[in-house]
Amino acid sequence: MKKLILLSLTIVLFASCQEKAAKRYTQNSPEIEVLKSVIKDYNTKNWEGLVSHYADTSKTFFNTVDKPFASKKLAEYHTQNDVNYSKRGFIDEGQEYEMVLTDDGKTWVNFWGTWKGTLIGNNKEITLAVHLTAQFIDNKIVQDHGYWDASEVVLSLQEIEAAKNMIEEVEEE
Repeated sequence: MKKLILLSLTIVLFASCQEKAAKRYTQNSPEIEVLKSVIKDYNTKNWEGLVSHYADTSKTFFNTVDKPFASKKLAEYHTQNDVNYSKRGFIDEGQEYEMVLTDDGKTWVNFWGTWKGTLIGNNKEITLAVHLTAQFIDNKIVQDHGYWDASEVVLSLQEIEAAKNMIEEVEEE
């Protein structure tokens, strides 16, 4: 009986000393809350708040793999694009967040959501599926990537420009 109790205690001791494996995937983490704040700051055009979530040396890759820009330029990037829209932002429905801990210990947060914008030039509403992924170190974004199909936006802006040019040509005649 003593041997059985001793064996049981030994098994319990070894089992309790085992390192707990880190969660590889989760939908609830401080990093996810940071990315939610980034989305909120984007929607409300709170550029100072948005940039505060990034490390000073962070790089942003939007629809590119080899032409990043410094994340401190995010306000400038978004302000330049906002001149084309009367309203724009991510809709709340259907947003998905997931934190991933990679094999080499890097922490990434993925976001999938729907972006809607209304063009100033023709009141056309554009809806885009967007994927963002951000790498975190010490609760700061050190690099992020965003991917979406911008072709509808580009074509619509070209249509607006062509219509303007046509009006100018008619007025000159």
